[in-house]
Amino acid sequence: MVYNGKLRDQLVDQFFNAILELRDLDECYQFFEDVATVAEIKSFAQRLEVARMLRANYTYGDIATSTGASTATISRVKRCLNYGADGYKTILDRLKAADKSIDIP
Repeated sequence: MVYNGKLRDQLVDQFFNAILELRDLDECYQFFEDVATVAEIKSFAQRLEVARMLRANYTYGDIATSTGASTATISRVKRCLNYGADGYKTILDRLKAADKSIDIP
């Protein structure tokens, strides 16, 4: 299946293909430390945790307290979970199946 989302183009394809070439967690840290700011990486990580907690039926208050995410961020992530491209669902299901997700609260 070929996904034709809004941001698809040759440069983004190249970037995502580069990510797919990373072989382990250390290579991910090295690459993302070079390509993104600490704040950007932490924001991505926070959104993933917000998505995990929303799927586990945590309240907005619990999620905000645990992650530091604003209610606006929580709402955006919830909208993506409900109406998005199923990216969060795919990765959260795979992390759970591989027993690689964490339970922060």
